[in-house]
Amino acid sequence: MTDPASALVTVTGASGFIALHCVKRLLEAGYRVRGTVRSLARADDVRRALTGVPGVTTRLECCVATLTEDHGWSQAMAGSRFVLHTASPVPARRPAHDDDVIVPARDGTTRVLRAAADAGVERVVVTSSMAAVVSGVERGPHRVFTEADWSDLDGAMPAYSRGKTLAEREAWALVAALPPGRRLQLTTVNPSYVLGPSLGGAANASNEIVRKVLLRHRPGLPRLMFPVVDVRDVADLHLLAMTSPAAAGERFLAVEGAYWYADLARRLADAGHRVPTRVVPDWMIRLIGVFDPTVRLITGQLGQECHVSSAKARRVLGWRTRTVHESLVDTADDILRRTAAAPTAPRRHP
Repeated sequence: MTDPASALVTVTGASGFIALHCVKRLLEAGYRVRGTVRSLARADDVRRALTGVPGVTTRLECCVATLTEDHGWSQAMAGSRFVLHTASPVPARRPAHDDDVIVPARDGTTRVLRAAADAGVERVVVTSSMAAVVSGVERGPHRVFTEADWSDLDGAMPAYSRGKTLAEREAWALVAALPPGRRLQLTTVNPSYVLGPSLGGAANASNEIVRKVLLRHRPGLPRLMFPVVDVRDVADLHLLAMTSPAAAGERFLAVEGAYWYADLARRLADAGHRVPTRVVPDWMIRLIGVFDPTVRLITGQLGQECHVSSAKARRVLGWRTRTVHESLVDTADDILRRTAAAPTAPRRHP
C-alpha cells in the first residue's frame, strides 16, 4: 500500500491540460509533487492555476526540463518514486514539418524513461493516446478497439498520431531492454478526445470540438464520430495506474463513449446552448478541404464509426467515469467563462 506522504511524484509538462488535473489529484491525495516546466514563468502559471488546492504551497515544487534536451531531467527525477509523463506536443493545426511533433514526442519519452531508470524510479505512467491504437487502420460499426490494438505506422496518419505511436512503441521497447539492475515498471494511459474544464484557463486541442460549435464557428457539423472522456476521469486513471499492482506492464484506454458530432451538439442544445445541429453533407466538407488544410485533415474520417472499449480499466482498476452530459456542460461553462469578455460570445438560454 502506497503512503502518499512518503512518496514524491514527478509530473512532466505540469502546466498542460491533463497534467494540471493530475497534479491537483496528487496534492489532494497527499503526495509530494515535482512538476517539470519549460520555463520558470510556467511554474508561476502552475501555482496560480492550483490556488486553493491543499498542499500547493508546501508539497509542490517545479523545475525546468524540456523534451528536446537532456539537461534538467536527472534533477527532475531525483528522489521520485513515481513519474507521470504527460508532456507531449499537441498541435492546434498541422505543423510545418511532421518532425516538429514526432521528434519531441518520441525522443522526449525515451529521455524521460532513461532518466527515471537512472534515478531508481519504481513506475512511470506514460500518457499515450487513443491515436496510438486506432490510427492508420480501418474502422467500422462492428469493430471495437482495445488495448491489444496498435496503430499501423504504414498507414496514413497525422504527425500527432505517428508521434504518439512511435513514442509508446519505443517506451515499451526501452523498458523491456533495461538490465535487471535498472528494472522499471511501465504503464500507459491512452485517452480518447479529452473534454472538461481547463484549470490553467488555456484552450486545448480536444476541447476545440466543443468550442467550435459553442461559439458558432461553423454553420453545420461534419459527419465525424468522437470517442470522448473527461479530463478529471483521465487524472483519476493516472493515479490508479500509478499505484495499482495490477497496472504494471499494462495499457489502459480511457474513454466514456463514442458519439457523432451532431449528437454532442444536440446534448449542448438540450442543456440550453445556442449551437448548430445541422449535419453538413460530406461532399461539402471535402470541397471546403480543397481550400482549407485544417479541414482537409479530417475528410478521410467522414462517416467512419470509431468504437473504443475502456472495459479493461473498469474491470482491472475499478475506474469510473462521469457522464458525457456532465463533461459537455462543464466544458461549455468553462469556455464561456473564459470568453465572457468577447462581445459576440453566445449565452445560454434563460
